[in-house]
Amino acid sequence: MLSAAAKPSFNSDLATTDRLSNGIDVKLVLPEHSAIAASLSEEALKWLQNDPTVLSVEIDTHRHFMSLYNDDVGDPTVIQITPYSIYQSQANLLTLQPGMKVCVVDSGIAGSTGETGGINNDFDWSNITGSNDSGTGNWFTDGGPHGTHVAGTVAAADNGFGVIGMAPGVSLHIVKVFNAAGWGYSSDLAKAATECTNAGADIITMSLGGGAANSTEENAFIKFTDNGGLVLAAAGNSGNNTRSYPAGYKSVMMIGGNDADNNKYTASQYPSCTNGDTNDGYCVEVSAGAVSVFSTYPSGGATVAGLTVDSVGYGASGMENSGSVSGATYHMGTAVTTDPNANGKICIIDRGNASFHDKVNNCENSGGIGAVIVNNVAGLLSGTLGTTNVTSIPAVGAAFEDRTNLVGSSSALINIGPGDYGYMSGTSMATPGVAGVAALVWSNHQACTGTQIRNALKASAEDAGTAGKDVDFGYGIVKAKDASDYITANGCDGSGGGGNNPPTASFIQNCTDLTCTFNASASSDPDGSIISYSWNFGDGNSDFGVALSYTFTSGGTYSVILTVTDNDGATGTTSETVTVSDGGIATWSSD
Repeated sequence: MLSAAAKPSFNSDLATTDRLSNGIDVKLVLPEHSAIAASLSEEALKWLQNDPTVLSVEIDTHRHFMSLYNDDVGDPTVIQITPYSIYQSQANLLTLQPGMKVCVVDSGIAGSTGETGGINNDFDWSNITGSNDSGTGNWFTDGGPHGTHVAGTVAAADNGFGVIGMAPGVSLHIVKVFNAAGWGYSSDLAKAATECTNAGADIITMSLGGGAANSTEENAFIKFTDNGGLVLAAAGNSGNNTRSYPAGYKSVMMIGGNDADNNKYTASQYPSCTNGDTNDGYCVEVSAGAVSVFSTYPSGGATVAGLTVDSVGYGASGMENSGSVSGATYHMGTAVTTDPNANGKICIIDRGNASFHDKVNNCENSGGIGAVIVNNVAGLLSGTLGTTNVTSIPAVGAAFEDRTNLVGSSSALINIGPGDYGYMSGTSMATPGVAGVAALVWSNHQACTGTQIRNALKASAEDAGTAGKDVDFGYGIVKAKDASDYITANGCDGSGGGGNNPPTASFIQNCTDLTCTFNASASSDPDGSIISYSWNFGDGNSDFGVALSYTFTSGGTYSVILTVTDNDGATGTTSETVTVSDGGIATWSSD
């Protein structure tokens, strides 16, 4: 359909009658804008374009609902991308406080050259430790991209490039449990729980599972939660009501998945809440983003696609063929056959009627230099060209929401190459998302236990799917800010007594030779008062006081740690490195 704008002398009633008499199907008259909208043939279009009373004729473009939540658009090597799941779970509305550690039990992390790539620099590596089970190799050498993607969903740094995690920069402990074949035993997970405990982790996240319960494994997670921790695991991706483990244990919070429009991830498993007795722990408790989640990959291990159309960037998912092309665009329909009009152009192709491979192949055999396949349902198209790909031109998938602009475009640029970021789908992506939200909320309410954080996440989740609690979403989609507000209003135990926010530790230093002065008066408590200031000077000595002077016995670099405690027993910690020159005797005094 086209819209036409007329000169000021335009009379809408007369013009409409005139257009109809000339075979133009007028759909809408806009007298206040001196315009009409109409459907017309090529002959009628030429007639209208030659009408001296008509100023312009243009496409009356389609408008669609956007997804409720969307990834930022841009190149992650240049700007920082916030995934839709961050916005959906309100992680952008809450600030992480120090003191939390998440244990990621998976396939390792890309801290060096590994199976699928090199180090990913979108982490705060000073906050990451790890361990490996026997036969899995070094925890900092990835065993495939899965573990790195999971870790990034939790903790990718807020550093101006790449992607940001739910709890950016939170301390991680990585336990590598998958062997080269991509599996491990339940006993490996029991051992991992102990390693997470020894590392001081508050939260365990596991994007893995299997079909049978194991008492040793279950007891390990019961012990972790009894000691105040929180354990989360993925519901699974079989799309049925099978209960997977460890997610199916009462002590473990089972996480389901949803898409950017608050719909259920179709493959998310949905076991009942009854297993002899009825308990939330047997079924999905909350859900988070699980469809096309953007996160970190081992360096060079992902295929990154860029799509610019008429100088505007659009979301794109790369297929197998790498390369960069630019040129005029041509709408090739569903590309079920070759078309000589595509010669030398980038083909804009609608999904349907033929395989992705055949569409791209027909474009290439028509002389096309690149292909953009547009989804026919809401969301970004993520696909492959199959195992027998014979094409060579760059091809990307695009979102249905962008179809009108892509089909009506005049030029495009496609760029596909190796990168450090990519998409994955599954409850494996939702689980670290909830783990990051839990860390974010807990860091602001450190007097709570893991079980109390678990309950707050459920109490504050946004209902989705069938009204009320259901087997697909549990209590709903997790919301960080709402959970924090719930604890503030109702207390850690939900009794309505309000919650205690922890104090924030802060200090300044000034050193001359071996002597340094420290002042912690900038420390603060949002809902109470600080009653204790504890110092650790990093050389085996410690002291108490708001402000003090300390002389080191020898030159060197020391990590000075300040811990403050408020009137409700909550603590806050910070540290700074000091370097002093050689000489002197250790003395200190408190003010």
